[in-house]
Amino acid sequence: MPSIGTLWAVTAMPQTTVIRSAAALGGLDITLAEGYKHFEDNKKPEFLAKFPHGKIPAFEGENGFTLTEGLVIARYVAGLAPNSGLLGNSAEDTALVDQWVHFAETEIFSMFVMIFQLLNGHLAYNKAIHTTFIERQLRSLATLETHLSTRTFLVGERITLADLTAAAILHRVVANTADAPTRAKLPNTIRFLETIVNQPKLKDIYGPINYIEKALQYVPPKKEKEAKPAAAPAPAAPKEKKPKEEDDEDDGNLVPEEPKAKNPLDSLPKSTFNLEDWKRAYSNKDTRGAGGALEWFYENFDSEGFSVWRVDFKYNEELTLTFMSSNQIGGFFNRLEASRKYLFGSVGVLGEPNASIISGALILRGQEVGAVVDCAPDWESYEYKKLDLSNADDKAYFEAALAWDLEVDGKAWKDGKNFK
Repeated sequence: MPSIGTLWAVTAMPQTTVIRSAAALGGLDITLAEGYKHFEDNKKPEFLAKFPHGKIPAFEGENGFTLTEGLVIARYVAGLAPNSGLLGNSAEDTALVDQWVHFAETEIFSMFVMIFQLLNGHLAYNKAIHTTFIERQLRSLATLETHLSTRTFLVGERITLADLTAAAILHRVVANTADAPTRAKLPNTIRFLETIVNQPKLKDIYGPINYIEKALQYVPPKKEKEAKPAAAPAPAAPKEKKPKEEDDEDDGNLVPEEPKAKNPLDSLPKSTFNLEDWKRAYSNKDTRGAGGALEWFYENFDSEGFSVWRVDFKYNEELTLTFMSSNQIGGFFNRLEASRKYLFGSVGVLGEPNASIISGALILRGQEVGAVVDCAPDWESYEYKKLDLSNADDKAYFEAALAWDLEVDGKAWKDGKNFK
């Protein structure tokens, strides 16, 4: 079988996997550039003459036609085998194939790349950004899971370029960021991945699936010890030398720590309401009823030192599966860690998959919500309304949010989390 052209690539790249898989299923032969060394050969004048950007994968057809960008090359290769069905068998199917290719590349793989770069020191690590990327990747995987719950393949009844693309990306994701607990929530996605990867013509191209048990975590680089200044001349009187470990310890204490900035909330007048006592009462008592947590709250609450707020997520139309929405609440609470001593929260997911909202209640120090929640980078993704507990409707909302039986616009409480 004559080759359709030469491909300069690294076989570990998902884009390379998709190109080679498209050729295999299309009955086409594509030649891998022999002995290609990345970061060397792609900088040589003869390579740059064909591919000025110096990027791989890069393809040159037997007719001299050149092309870069992995998924573009894959689509071109798929188009050379029209009977393969890799691009769909109708205009509508072709559009759907393009849709899922784009989704897999921009919604799943782009998040994976950002997480990978954060964890490997290519980008300055930021925990809040890392958490956001994880949540966005999980949201995309949940969308894929829902779609595949009633289908074997992404489009139609045969493998298309969309399946090859999604599987190549998932192959990397499950080996790095989608750990065992995450995969347990994605049975249809895992079934799909194993179906594509184990196709006889593709098995050697994809290689084995390596499932990671625990997602990769950020490991701070070890700090190098600063060089000690040259020792001063020894005094005339002999002095017993300390062990080296004690010297290191003393030297570290020569530099005083920078004083921590005082939180303005600590300067508020002393309150009779002890938030930690409330958290214990809430944890150990029934929420409603005689002797319950709410009764304790009303007996002890200080409305001058503390305030009560309703909180609602602004972008409920973006929510999909309810467990993903619950994870989002957890991420928000994690980013509020710096305000733990000033805040209690009870927030839940109300409704059903693809028709849910996030809503709940906060008890916080002071009378301004921003002073407490602005430590979370995504705090402005939520709306806040101060509740008046002398108002019957506000009081009913507050109690229902704490008792986890809140209902809003016909949507009942599905799952919830507490910040305490």
